[in-house]
Amino acid sequence: SELFGYAPGAFSGALAKGKLGFFEMADKGTLFLDEIGELPLLMQCKLLSVLQDQEVTRVGSTQARKIDVRVIAATNRDLLSEVGRGTFRSDLYYRLRVAVLEIPALRSRSEDIIPLAHHFLEKYAARYRKSTVFSPLVEKAMCAYRWPGNVRELENIIQSLIIICDRDVVELGDLPGSMLNEQKPLMLDASAGKPLKEIVAEIERNLIQEA
Repeated sequence: SELFGYAPGAFSGALAKGKLGFFEMADKGTLFLDEIGELPLLMQCKLLSVLQDQEVTRVGSTQARKIDVRVIAATNRDLLSEVGRGTFRSDLYYRLRVAVLEIPALRSRSEDIIPLAHHFLEKYAARYRKSTVFSPLVEKAMCAYRWPGNVRELENIIQSLIIICDRDVVELGDLPGSMLNEQKPLMLDASAGKPLKEIVAEIERNLIQEA
């Protein structure tokens, strides 16, 4: 009903006038389908029909409606492997595979980390009305981290830092424990030339943050 819409009175709770689906809303435009690999097999069949025939039929209706929609689909799964396991239709896979953009994991494009980090910093600093910047060590730590959760993880961590940090500068010790575990060499480099008391205090702070 969300993708294809529904006819008036198609089911209990349906709007009396029916409802447009996303395909009809996107007519003459673009529809972005995120996480296409999660689509159930029954829905995959219906999507394939739309892509091939360029028409949709609302739930509860028998009238097909012509549409002209550019479809962009995204997934973090290996769809070819899913085809081999029988969880993704091969005909839909090859129908979608027209112009393919493969975006590497964030750890494989480290040059994007700091620009993205600054983008999210500006976004959340404005939302929470704060004036916050990253220390040089924090930026180094971000570039050294593996980012298993990719851009979503980066955004969530920065939002958390903006909310929690009560200073204008985010320091190395403010980073979550998952990131600090990978920063031992960085922490040792940062200790060079510092008084022993300051080094011990920083290590203690990092251990407490990690705990």
